[in-house]
Amino acid sequence: QVQLMESGGGSVQAGGSLRLSCAVSGSRYGTACMGWFRQAPGEEREGVAAIGTGSGRTVYGDSVKGRFTISRDNAKNTVYLQMNSLNPEDTATYYCALASPPCTVVIDRRNNYNYWGQGTQVTVSS
Repeated sequence: QVQLMESGGGSVQAGGSLRLSCAVSGSRYGTACMGWFRQAPGEEREGVAAIGTGSGRTVYGDSVKGRFTISRDNAKNTVYLQMNSLNPEDTATYYCALASPPCTVVIDRRNNYNYWGQGTQVTVSS
């Protein structure tokens, strides 16, 4: 049974930073691709960032490039999303997702991912 648990969300003022964590239980983590998605009320779920198994390949959405960084610690079965220079448009529920191997590092195909966390809320005030 694979489970994903996000943490680190909260409220921050514009220009601030947050680091989200996603702890993964189960045997698939080490060879899985990991992604972060977000969904604002009334909006479609949007791909934010993804990372491959060896951390060598990363992909980012255009709206977060240069501000967000995805990383993974395979020893801790955890993937992170460092979010800097936050703005109110970043307000959303953020979800962690896992794509079982063989996997591709993408953020434009939600069906690439077969396990999802429950989400953590990020609120950015102006």
